[in-house]
Amino acid sequence: MVLREWGRIGCIGFGGPPTHIALLRELCVDRKRWLTPHDFEDAVAVCNLLPGPASTQLAIYCAWRIRGRAGALAGGGAFIVPGLIIILALAAAFLAGSPPRWVKGAGAGAGSAVAAVAIHAGASLLPASWRRARRASRARWAAYLAAGAVAAATIGPWLVLVLLGCGTVEVAAAVVHRDRARSYAAVPTAPLGAVVMGGGLLSLAWVAFKVGALSYGGGFVIVPLMQSDAVNHYHWLTSGQFLNAVALGQVTPGPVVLTVAVVGYGAAGIGGGLLAAAVAFSPSFAFILFGAPHFGRLRHDRRARAFLDGAGPAAIGAILGSAIPLARALPETWQYAVLAGAAALLLALRRGVVVTLLTAAGAGTVISLAGAPLPS
Repeated sequence: MVLREWGRIGCIGFGGPPTHIALLRELCVDRKRWLTPHDFEDAVAVCNLLPGPASTQLAIYCAWRIRGRAGALAGGGAFIVPGLIIILALAAAFLAGSPPRWVKGAGAGAGSAVAAVAIHAGASLLPASWRRARRASRARWAAYLAAGAVAAATIGPWLVLVLLGCGTVEVAAAVVHRDRARSYAAVPTAPLGAVVMGGGLLSLAWVAFKVGALSYGGGFVIVPLMQSDAVNHYHWLTSGQFLNAVALGQVTPGPVVLTVAVVGYGAAGIGGGLLAAAVAFSPSFAFILFGAPHFGRLRHDRRARAFLDGAGPAAIGAILGSAIPLARALPETWQYAVLAGAAALLLALRRGVVVTLLTAAGAGTVISLAGAPLPS
């Protein structure tokens, strides 16, 4: 039952976390009545407090509620694997040494739209985050947002420290606000990435770990966490290939975090893609397998909520700020026209992300077949 139903969601879950949550609710609450509406909403809230891909964690948690740890492993795997197979197959096509011209054009067109998708993703998160901020902390909310945006645009590999720092500052501010003498430590994390040298599998595992364990604010925040490492530092992908990777993560079913598998494929082939996916999703399984019995306490933990109040706006800022390096990575003039069209579709006409990326890919195919230059 778990393998079938979670596998079905993994196959048809186009559209990212909103689609995944809706499908899980329809299955677990409305159709099968395995969870009450209140239990499901609590699960959504707690998964949003955790780092990493929230909708994946929700899928694992719902399966845990039904069949325990074995169900969590089976359900989480069934949710992830269909998209992983599809995205690795597409990575092989798009990252091949000499793909057909129309394939390169489709990739360049879809990649052109990624910066607009980043703005759309960040903008969609702003209203709820603003409402969540207490009036007394809205000035800090704006500061966290700006810090995340600047960090994503300028110091991508160290963005995780900015996210952790903003969360820690908000925890400290909450402690002071409550006039308590006792100090709390939010996340005592050292810059572990500083000890990872070279461009081998250890480096790939570190990048994937950052994606899975140290990202807050939704799937798109992984873009600034990966871009500088994958393109500038380790040279696993070119700028154009990285844009293709992000686009593939958006148009395939399942978790958006599967983008990391394309980066892994660029680093070390199929084995690298599988390693990156395994490392990126392992923290989500660990959070549920070992933490699910304590979700009730976490839901009401003031320190956890305060940390998210700081890290969350910074993550949204990072998503918005990532649009700058993504747009700067476009090498051809015609790609900026496609980017402008994608922005109009998403922000003005309110079309969906998948439709916009497929339209951009179609435009790139037509333009490339007409003889326009393609990114090298």
